[in-house]
Amino acid sequence: MMQKTKSHPMLTVREALDFLSNAARPVGATELIPTLAANGRVLAQAQIATMNVPAEDNTQMDGYAVRAADCAGASATLVVTQRIAAGHVGQPLQAGTAARIFTGALIPQGADAVVMQEQCQLNPGEPPTVTIRHAPRAGEWIRRIGEDITDGSVILAAGTRLRSQELGLAASVGLAELPVWRRLRVAVFFTGSELTMPGQPLGPGAIYNSNRFILRALLENMGCEISDYGIVPDDLGATRLLLRTAAEGHDLIITSGGVSVGDEDHVKPAVEAEGRLNRWQIAVKPGKPLAFGEVKQAFFLGLPGNPISSFLTFLLFVRPFILRLQGVAAAALAPQAYAMRADFDWPKADRRNEFLRAKINAAGALDLFSNQGSGVLTSAVWGDGVIDNPPGQVIKAGDTVRFIPFSELLH
Repeated sequence: MMQKTKSHPMLTVREALDFLSNAARPVGATELIPTLAANGRVLAQAQIATMNVPAEDNTQMDGYAVRAADCAGASATLVVTQRIAAGHVGQPLQAGTAARIFTGALIPQGADAVVMQEQCQLNPGEPPTVTIRHAPRAGEWIRRIGEDITDGSVILAAGTRLRSQELGLAASVGLAELPVWRRLRVAVFFTGSELTMPGQPLGPGAIYNSNRFILRALLENMGCEISDYGIVPDDLGATRLLLRTAAEGHDLIITSGGVSVGDEDHVKPAVEAEGRLNRWQIAVKPGKPLAFGEVKQAFFLGLPGNPISSFLTFLLFVRPFILRLQGVAAAALAPQAYAMRADFDWPKADRRNEFLRAKINAAGALDLFSNQGSGVLTSAVWGDGVIDNPPGQVIKAGDTVRFIPFSELLH
């Protein structure tokens, strides 16, 4: 009598994420690159300001620099003695006078407020005067020295993924170069004799390889260096050879399809022969199977073959793993989720953690795509994100659900 194979409990989403985060080893090499070329890179060392921003008191507005005490009444007329543009240094301001001043210009010594030009009337004459129709308080419309950044403060933490705003901040304190982790080198290939590339004839039983386009775009958006080995037929020898090739010079190998236990699923035995493999069942729908291991010095991640399963498995598990390999701080890995109202019923409680494709409607609530199948790519194009629905949870119209926008998962 055949003995039954002992079944292992499925991992929760949290358990799988924790395992991958703990297993990740950030790439060891760093490089110093121009700040102008650092968009999307991950900062390897904290950056400390060596100056104040602003470096000196300056004006936020076009207008007139004055002494607030000279403008205490409902209206005051002052002699205009100078004109100060950005990049120029004015003369000390005497009592009873005003300086015409333009946004960004330094506040002259003696002035303690700026009155915007809309509240002033210039009177021609020699010398000209200005009538101030506003009683300013001391400090009005003045940017104080160091109010944005103080000398010696940490402006960017190590592990920060650099966006436009971080690059602008670095430039504002004069940082022309930044130390970053080198780019992650990722090899990808796609298994299945039935796979065909768009532009080629589609034979009987064949399908177009949509996963190649999905995964390449996701990796490109994450700033990875990609080696695409294309489609591999269902052959153990060919799969083993490609794994050995892909392991050379890469940090991570990602495959799509072939990680199950069918006769034509050769990725699992190939990885076991060339390295080591953990094949998990994760309590997630769609995308239950996920293979994780190593081939030589490269990590290996095997994704399901169904397009939505592959897409969501990448977003939920591969993306945070890649971010850790890239050196991103652990605190930045979890996507932001929002509590939103469901405008639909979902009576199909599942024992797995479901990720349902949904769209924000005109009322600011969520509509559900009608077909939640793992092969229905239109749901990802139509949707604005996914509902993170816990195991065993039914949803009734009006319930509050946890919504993760694609914008949180695709940057």
